[in-house]
Amino acid sequence: MLMKSKTLFLAVCVVAALLLVGVTSASAQERRPVHFSGVINDYAPIAGGTTAWELHGPWSLTLNEEAGTANFSASLTMGLSVLGQSPTNVQAVTLSQHTHNITMKDATVTYNPTDCPAAPTGTPAYTARIAIAGTASVFANGSTAPFGQYSQLQVCIAGGTAAPDVQFSNITLVFQSPAAKHFGPQPIHGLVRKERRLAD
Repeated sequence: MLMKSKTLFLAVCVVAALLLVGVTSASAQERRPVHFSGVINDYAPIAGGTTAWELHGPWSLTLNEEAGTANFSASLTMGLSVLGQSPTNVQAVTLSQHTHNITMKDATVTYNPTDCPAAPTGTPAYTARIAIAGTASVFANGSTAPFGQYSQLQVCIAGGTAAPDVQFSNITLVFQSPAAKHFGPQPIHGLVRKERRLAD
């Protein structure tokens, strides 16, 4: 009888240990950083102009859930749109094509934010799920941008409101001055293409 009790006690201990390992492993899994990536495709207005800047390029965001911080980067091409241009102006030399490399490190993370831009008028609504904010470094054609290297930037990731909607589908970038003088103060829109957990 005593032997059976010891065997039962040992079996209970082993099961408890296995459950503890499983819970610890699951907790570690939940704390892994999340990686998002996608593309920016939008226009930035020109005050008093008949055309706009076009913005295109990939972006990437790595979210460290445990630390509550995130790193963001974007590589954008920017040039004057041919829309509104006269035929004689549609030449490479007059479209002012250039590049921007944008990075933001250890940005503050907010979940379920309330200060992100809403979906543009006339488009389906979405729900903001993650926002990061901090100081972004901006380069133009590989050099410090004419308006200065550093500006405050808010990045918001949003998506559909309920299953089976796409949880992460949209991204917006909103610059503060001095970068807002170049990109505009309005949200710059893009697409979330991938969301994945990073391996250990």
